[in-house]
Amino acid sequence: MPKAGYHHGNLRQALVDAALKLIEERGPMGFTLSEAARAAGVTPAAVYRHFQGREDLIAEAARQGYEIFADLLEHAFAKGQPSALHAFEATGRAYLAFARKFPGHYVAMFESGVAVNRDPDLAMVAGRAHGVMEKAARELSTHIPPEKRPPPAMFAAHIWALSHGVVELFARGAPGTRSPFPPEDLLETGIGVYLRGLGLIEPDN
Repeated sequence: MPKAGYHHGNLRQALVDAALKLIEERGPMGFTLSEAARAAGVTPAAVYRHFQGREDLIAEAARQGYEIFADLLEHAFAKGQPSALHAFEATGRAYLAFARKFPGHYVAMFESGVAVNRDPDLAMVAGRAHGVMEKAARELSTHIPPEKRPPPAMFAAHIWALSHGVVELFARGAPGTRSPFPPEDLLETGIGVYLRGLGLIEPDN
């Protein structure tokens, strides 16, 4: 029977919440739909009223994660203004903060194998998150003549990859214990070296 307080209007979210806990504990392939249903306090048949299968359920968890992620990036970008450099660096730090605070969502988004293009809503919100990074990159390069600017989408993607690498190697599980430096320091110095190499910031900044 459904848990107290669950009804038709919020059962879908209860299933997503249960899946997020299972993803965090076991990984995206470490549970069945029946287990997600049991954790939500409903019968397995109830899951199929809302989701076609486990991948559909994980995709919804990923979509909600991208919503949170995009909001965090936008907040970080705005907080870093009016400095284009601070705004750009803040979006990188927001990546680390998101991975730590929302591990279930993070895994659903980046480690589940669910393609962002499988669903229009998922693709749209993922695009919003990418868009914040590209906007930060674009503003950082406005002082360079257009013909000499590196493509903002390119170096935004590079910083995204750098952030992801720091998260995977040093910021998950026990942050900082596998590196002599805090993950935030690794990311900040890495971004600085990369941007100076592109000529986007002065050597003494």
